[in-house]
Formats: sequence, structure tokens, C-alpha cells
Amino acid sequence: MSRLPTPLTLPDHGHEHNGHNDRTADDNTRDGASSARGKRPRPGAPRRRARGESATAWAFVSPSVLIILGLSVIPVAWSLLLSFQADDLVTPSRWVGLGNYRALAQDPHFSQAVRNTLLYTALYVPLSIGLGLLLALVLNQRIRLVGVYRTLIFVPFVISATAQGVLFSFILDPEFGAANSVLHKLGISAQGFLTDPGQALLVLVAISLWSGTGFCVVVTLAALQDVSPSLVEAARLDGAGRWHLLRHVILPALTPVIVFLLLWQTINALQVFDLVYVTTKGGPLGSTTVIVYFIWEQAFKNFTAGYGAAAAYALALALLLIGVVPRVTRAVRGRRENHRLEGAAR
Repeated sequence: MSRLPTPLTLPDHGHEHNGHNDRTADDNTRDGASSARGKRPRPGAPRRRARGESATAWAFVSPSVLIILGLSVIPVAWSLLLSFQADDLVTPSRWVGLGNYRALAQDPHFSQAVRNTLLYTALYVPLSIGLGLLLALVLNQRIRLVGVYRTLIFVPFVISATAQGVLFSFILDPEFGAANSVLHKLGISAQGFLTDPGQALLVLVAISLWSGTGFCVVVTLAALQDVSPSLVEAARLDGAGRWHLLRHVILPALTPVIVFLLLWQTINALQVFDLVYVTTKGGPLGSTTVIVYFIWEQAFKNFTAGYGAAAAYALALALLLIGVVPRVTRAVRGRRENHRLEGAAR
């Protein structure tokens, strides 16, 4: 049986080389540590580095800050100062203190604008939310071409209010409009629509519903799809009908969304302007003059900028109350609930 040849043994130069490198690295480390102990960091270096980082950060943030200051903060402060002055945007202003606000309280045109705005809001907000909930319940079912129906309902919301106003001004024209042509074929007398003081505001509400309901439908539909199917199925197994299912299962799940829509639609309704400006310009006989149109009319048509600024801040205060009161009410209710639970635990 043949034996394998004995392998040649060569000196391990690599190991010697590695050992030499290790010794060299250790020497360099000791030299670096001694040099580091010998060199102390400059006392102002961290502070200069922090200043450089802050300057770089402000360089990136400054365009946004300038835009916010120029378009939001400065105009708000200037209009607040303007509301205490008599200013026609041409001659030097005159300080009148609370005179503009006292005049607002006695102005019948402002009172009419407030009534028109409140009526518009009272009609538009609940109708838009109710119709949005109804359509969302229908579109949440498995029906044919449901995607097409959802798109058709949402498209009017994307159209600008100016385009809507122009479109409906042609359709509702009392002489040449398509609406009166259809009514004539049905045997109904011609209507004034936007030219009738008794109908104009209601017609504006109808136009707003045509466009604003789509937003409520989309938001409510998204909330409906988050309702647990197991919860709905359990309610059905317990014998709950459609009304009980809607009242005791679906509506409680939609409560946060409905509160959001209530606030959102109310704020939008109180700020309606462009639709009024394009269609009626506050007429006929001031029947569609809303608060924002009244502000524009006073500031840029009658050139009483201080008076218009006072009206704008009256509206801003109303919007602030609408946004703050629900939060305060919710906080107070939460504290009472916590106190009640703590008392029950004791």
C-alpha cells in the first residue's frame, strides 16, 4: 500500500507579517492617543458647528416662513389694525376705535347678510350631510357599475364654483334658460329663479347641494367601508332590521365622521362668496347678500376698508367659536366621564 508524500513545510511569512502589522497598529494607536491627549479641542468649535447647522436649517425654512408671514400673519395683523380705523384705501386713515363694530350692530344691511348666511347654512349643511349619507349607503352596496356612479357624483365637487355659477346662470335664465323651457313643456309657468327674491337663495342652496354633496358621499363612503362586517353580521343574526342596524350599529360608527362633516360644511357655508358673486351679486334686493359678499362690497366697492375689516373679524370670531366650542364641550365631557369612573372605582 503506497504512502502519500509528505508535504513540504514552508516558513509562515504571512503570520510574521501580520504580527509586524499588529505591532505597528498598536504603536500607532499609542501615538494617536498620546497626540490626542496633547491636543485639546478648541472651546468654540461645538458652538460654531451648532451655529452653522442652525444657519443651514433656516436657509431651507426661510422661503416657507416668508410666504406664511407675507400671506397670512402680516395681512391678519394689518386687517385687525384696519378694523379700528376709517380707511378708504386712498386718503390717510383715521382712528375710530370700536366705531366700526358699533356701526355693524346698527347696520340693517349687515343684519340682512347675517340672516341670509344663517338661512343658507341651516339649509345647506343638514341637507348635504343627509343626502351624502343616503347616497353613500346606496353606493356601498354591490350594484352594477357602482364605480361609474361614484365618479359621476363626485365630479361636480371638482368643478369650481365660478364655473358652476356661469353654467347655472345660463340654465336658469328666466327668458332663454333650459329650465324654463322644460317647465313650459310640462305646463308649468316660467319661474324667476335667480332673479326672484323669494327663490334666489333657495336656488343657490340647490346649486351648492349639486356640487357639495359629492364630498360628503366620498367621506361617508370611506367610513362605511371601515365598519366591521362581523359586527353588522352579528346584529343581523340577532334579528336587527335595516332601521335598527342603521340606528344602533352604523350611525354610532359614523359619529366622528358626521361631526367632522358638520364642522367642515358649516365653515364652508359661512364663507360662501364666489357662487354669489358670479350668479346674483347679492341681489335681487339683497336677498342673497351673504357675509363674505358684504365684506367684499364694503371694502372694494364702497371703499370703506375699515368697516369691511370689522365685518371680517366678526365672521372670524364666529368661525373661531364654531371650531372651539365642540372641542371644549368634548374636553369637559371627557373630564366628567373620568371623574365618574374614578368615583365608581373608589
